[in-house]
Amino acid sequence: MASFPQRILIIFVCLCIVAAIVLAMQPRPVAVDLAEIGRAPLVVTITDDGQTRIRERYVVSAPLGGRLVRIEFDPGDEVVAQETLLTSLEPTDPSLLDPRAIAEAQARVRAAEARVSRAKPRLESAKVALDLLETEMGRLLHLSEHSASAQQDLDQKKAAFRRAGYDLEASRSELQISEFELDVARAALTRTDETSPSGENSWSFPIKSPISGRVLRVFQESSTVVQAGARILEVGDPADLEVVADLLSTDAVRIEPGDRVSLHQWGGDEPLPGVVRLVEPSAFTKVSALGIEEQRVNVLIDFTDDAEARPPLGDGFRVEVSVVEWESDDVMTVPSGALFRHGDNWAVFVARADRAVTTPIQLGHRNDDAAEVLEGLSAGDQVILYPGDRVAEGDRIEKRRE
Repeated sequence: MASFPQRILIIFVCLCIVAAIVLAMQPRPVAVDLAEIGRAPLVVTITDDGQTRIRERYVVSAPLGGRLVRIEFDPGDEVVAQETLLTSLEPTDPSLLDPRAIAEAQARVRAAEARVSRAKPRLESAKVALDLLETEMGRLLHLSEHSASAQQDLDQKKAAFRRAGYDLEASRSELQISEFELDVARAALTRTDETSPSGENSWSFPIKSPISGRVLRVFQESSTVVQAGARILEVGDPADLEVVADLLSTDAVRIEPGDRVSLHQWGGDEPLPGVVRLVEPSAFTKVSALGIEEQRVNVLIDFTDDAEARPPLGDGFRVEVSVVEWESDDVMTVPSGALFRHGDNWAVFVARADRAVTTPIQLGHRNDDAAEVLEGLSAGDQVILYPGDRVAEGDRIEKRRE
């Protein structure tokens, strides 16, 4: 018969064996990644593809029928307004003097005069709008210096002033081009006039560049007979760029002129700054790569940096557009990877005493990386990232070793 100390030893050994068996049968803690909740900036953006384009381009066309002299210009060649001779037209036969040609030339003159008459009041209206916005912005700047005006109102007025400046430049360019078209139309009418001076040189009709910039495309390079209105080449100023992005109509309704824009994936590391100038009022149907019909809206974006400091972007270059819909410098945020649906609400797993605890939360604004927390979490809480099916309520957890 075993003595008392021997019995105690046997009982102790049995208890150790039972404890070892129980511990071996216990599930092992789940290794998880943890993130600490805190306050941080949050920016909500609408992102899609866009492309650059020259704001004001001009297609030079033949003002009347005749033989086009071979064009020696190539895309990229520089041209100067009213100085650079692009090409010239020479007569092919007496058809330039027939009544139909004369009537067409007279009609083009009247149309050009109408365009000039329409462009002048637009220019004056743009000047008045710019002067008014300049006065209002000066008043807001004065109030802002005395902390009597909200910064948001001042930013919106600056954006409106910038748009008015662009509108003024566009109206001035429109008037210049209209006046150039009128001069060309009148010159063409002179060439079709039977009383015009005769001689070989009098029939040569020069075509000069209407604007300063560069040749974008040459539609007809070789010498050939062209009809009135035939496209010859296209010119524009590559430094006067804008960005157009066709966004879903459901996204475009949340965008307003003046919203800040970041342009990515243009070929450099740093994003380029921009601002929304216009959300076009009419949508169009576009078929996606998956064959789904989508309603899209063109959003026009202006660069806000100087053209001299801008990278050498050209016409039709691809960029990725991120329009800032909402932003704040100090909000409680939670990583998007920690969120999951819990009934009709959002929830996260919070690490408490090495256990996973399901915690419903209320969200505000969110983007692809993080979301604003309105209720349910406090600064310093540890949440589980990407829990998936490995973690359930009450499971033991441990932080994954790096």
